[in-house]
Amino acid sequence: MDKKKIADLLFPNLKWTTEEIEAKYPKRNLTSEQVVSRYAPSPTGYMHVGNFFQMFISYNLTRITDGRFFLRIEDTDSKREKKDATKVIYEILSKFGIKFNEYQTLDGEDIGDYGPYVQSQRVDIYKAYAKKLVAEGKAFPCFCKKTEGKEDILKLREQKFSVDDEKEYDPCRDLTLADVEAKLSEGLPFAIRLRTKNDGTQRVKFYDLIKGEIEAKANSKDFILLKNDGIPPYAFAHAVDDTLMGTTIVVRGEEYISSTPSHIELFEALGFDKITYCHNPLICKIGDQGNRRKISKRLDPEADMRYYFEEGYPLESVLEYLLNIINSGFEGWRSKNPTLPWQEFKFGVNDITTVAPIFDLVKLGDISKNIISKMTASQVYDNVLAWAEEYDNEFASYLKENKEFATKVFNIDRETPKPRKDIYCWKMVKSYFDYMFSSPSSSELSEEDTEKYQEFIKEYSKDFSLPETKEEWFANIKVVAEKLGYAVDNKLYKANPEAYKGNTAKACEFVRLALTGRKNSPDLYEIMSILGNDEITKRFSQV
Repeated sequence: MDKKKIADLLFPNLKWTTEEIEAKYPKRNLTSEQVVSRYAPSPTGYMHVGNFFQMFISYNLTRITDGRFFLRIEDTDSKREKKDATKVIYEILSKFGIKFNEYQTLDGEDIGDYGPYVQSQRVDIYKAYAKKLVAEGKAFPCFCKKTEGKEDILKLREQKFSVDDEKEYDPCRDLTLADVEAKLSEGLPFAIRLRTKNDGTQRVKFYDLIKGEIEAKANSKDFILLKNDGIPPYAFAHAVDDTLMGTTIVVRGEEYISSTPSHIELFEALGFDKITYCHNPLICKIGDQGNRRKISKRLDPEADMRYYFEEGYPLESVLEYLLNIINSGFEGWRSKNPTLPWQEFKFGVNDITTVAPIFDLVKLGDISKNIISKMTASQVYDNVLAWAEEYDNEFASYLKENKEFATKVFNIDRETPKPRKDIYCWKMVKSYFDYMFSSPSSSELSEEDTEKYQEFIKEYSKDFSLPETKEEWFANIKVVAEKLGYAVDNKLYKANPEAYKGNTAKACEFVRLALTGRKNSPDLYEIMSILGNDEITKRFSQV
């Protein structure tokens, strides 16, 4: 009876009982095969690629089974919350084309029947379940200062328990009704802790969809359910929310495996069915010493999902790369199905990698190059312009004023049986084609070739006019080359290179250097056709 009175003292005027709450959240009318999962980010900073990786697993598990995927904003850590972080989360998800069946709009409207989908708006729900646990003697109020960190009760523990004792019982767990009344009358704030039933000797088993059955030491801590501001930490909020919202699979990082025993005890205390966990391995990088390390906010710019926008990766390539590290079978599927959208790829929980994947920007770049190579010049133009409008206003203005010219540039070596695969992000387009947008400011010409280069360009540029066909153009280069002592028969050149100033390839290199400043470029005749006679003549005159 005292436990119920304590509960009433702590929570005197709640909106609902737990029975009323559960009536508002009926079980979903879905088959056992249909997965219900969620993405539950905290607006405490930028979106981490590891967090997005988990989201993408959940998204695909629900998409493939025609289940339900919902967004829940876990904004209970007000001290760490960043301004506009929720807005950034929504923007990133929208750009990547991630769609939710249920969520709350930025205007505060809940789309779906299991909201609110923002945890700070669910505080009355958490309090109702905390009150129930206190009334049943499964939880108790803790009036210790800084109870979340427990700094001030370490000495009390040392006095009450031996150093070797594995229990972490809280000193407030045995407060009487009179004690609680006295502390409340003093206006002392309180937290709510779980009254653990374990003493540090028990073991618990649980099943993980990726790692199989796991056995670990059972929880033996009186851990926090509600902080002294009435807000729950992750464990309690997750147990209540995922149960009420009908979540069938929780995808989260394997760093949560160690805390799963405490979550299991909490589910049992609440009388909830155990949830199914899918602890995905953490994304890693190779360190300087060749060791694996967790991808780092401090060391790796690609850990921030905004990086892919800023660099201008086609977002489809990022998603395909993540599928590749979620399930190694995706690469083989893609090679057999080069034209199908990635959404056609199907996989289940048993297909998710069990080994920590290595995040490889080179591999991402290869996927991106392949995707870009299949785009039309118009698609490239639209994508580059969209990127430039956000990150390079000067280049965006140029593209708008020179749309036809830019589209021709982007079409160089594109509509061919084997299109070039040099570009992997939109940021590099400006520098990759810089010689098309203005005369080259530097040259890869070697010092020993300077005299021959100037001689050839001077002769080749006399009365220059670009022929209408590539064959005529090449024939003209050979005429000038032969006149100046270059071999136009490569067999003769290979047999006696000392007899010539070079070969036809060298002559073409000089033309390329004069127009682009580079020894290698896409198709030279196509470049010249786009530049036109006047621009070509101007550049030749600058040699």
